[in-house]
Amino acid sequence: MTSKEIILGLCLLSLVLSMILMVIIRYISRVLVWILTILVILGSLGGTGVLWWLYAKQRRSPKETVTPEQLQIAEDNLRALLIYAISATVFTVILFLIMLVMRKRVALTIALFHVAGKVFIHLPLLVFQPFWTFFALVLFWVYWIMTLLFLGTTGSPVQNEQGFVEFKISGPLQYMWWYHVVGLIWISEFILACQQMTVAGAVVTYYFTRDKRNLPFTPILASVNRLIRYHLGTVAKGSFIITLVKIPRMILMYIHSQLKGKENACARCVLKSCICCLWCLEKCLNYLNQNAYTATAINSTNFCTSAKDAFVILVENALRVATINTVGDFMLFLGKVLIVCSTGLAGIMLLDYQQDYTVWVLPLIIVCLFAFLVAHCFLSIYEMVVDVLFLCFAIDTKYNDGSPGREFYMDKVLMEFVENSRKAMKEAGKGGVADSRELKPMLKKR
Repeated sequence: MTSKEIILGLCLLSLVLSMILMVIIRYISRVLVWILTILVILGSLGGTGVLWWLYAKQRRSPKETVTPEQLQIAEDNLRALLIYAISATVFTVILFLIMLVMRKRVALTIALFHVAGKVFIHLPLLVFQPFWTFFALVLFWVYWIMTLLFLGTTGSPVQNEQGFVEFKISGPLQYMWWYHVVGLIWISEFILACQQMTVAGAVVTYYFTRDKRNLPFTPILASVNRLIRYHLGTVAKGSFIITLVKIPRMILMYIHSQLKGKENACARCVLKSCICCLWCLEKCLNYLNQNAYTATAINSTNFCTSAKDAFVILVENALRVATINTVGDFMLFLGKVLIVCSTGLAGIMLLDYQQDYTVWVLPLIIVCLFAFLVAHCFLSIYEMVVDVLFLCFAIDTKYNDGSPGREFYMDKVLMEFVENSRKAMKEAGKGGVADSRELKPMLKKR
């Protein structure tokens, strides 16, 4: 509470940094990868160095003039600083190793970011999509809480032994809260799925419009119109499938927390394995649903048909599309890390010089979590654009080969990339085996 002003200011800083990063993505996408790489490395080194410096500074500070309570607080802070410094060091080392492995694939990411940056130039309202989604979620959560309060007071009022009034619910109404919880998860996923369908429809319109001057006046509003008129059932089915997986996982997590320390090793292993498998299945279904929404935006087919088409395309191009998609997601993750490191570094500087605060580790954790949440909300839109672009790219290269009558829809940057890949394949065919890490054109057999 004493540091609420600083916490609020740092949260606003993370919001500003996220908006600035979105602007950078739009206008300097070609050098964004190198900027993010250098800044993340410097930020990781700076944050790790500052944590070790603060640890050494507090360790050398005199302890003779402090009270036993202050000494205990200082020791707790010192221990927390040591843990965070060691964790930051391990994270920095792992980050260096990942960057060393991924350095040869930077060219693919540059082409990806350049095209995605053009999408945001032509569709600038995509940047504000997280605000509308968050606003819709907040309205629904407020409505859900109010309905929960009404459900909690639908029974007969009875005075208990302590003199308080309780509402005893009997009959079918006592099971309504299960229905209410399912509705919370399903409708929340439905709102997020509507965002994915809206973004997919706008990006698909952009990609498959040869002359960008003929784009609709508001592609995003046109995508929302198509969603409401034709694809609400598709979004409802996709979000319900995620709900069917999420609810059992949450039940298993609740059982695991209640039985913690009581179950045997075998039961604990089985529970953790089931939770992990359901979590992986949920992530896979989320990714498949997002691509199914893209296929629906392209072909206007139902959910099952779109999911099947998207799955076939993803399986056919698993190594080609997944490699670029993984690199792009990794670079966006680096952007999130950059925002968290910058906000955390500012928080360390501000909170460390406030002598009135005895424990400032908790406010720093709150700020870093909020900074990551804000960065994720904004950069997840960019991640969606990347995924939609590459599914469009896979479909484009599957049914077109650049010949007259079968021209590509793709951007010139991706066209150059395909041509370079063809040249690399020809040279590899003459001199040896092609490098499997490069993207190869997916041509439809005649």
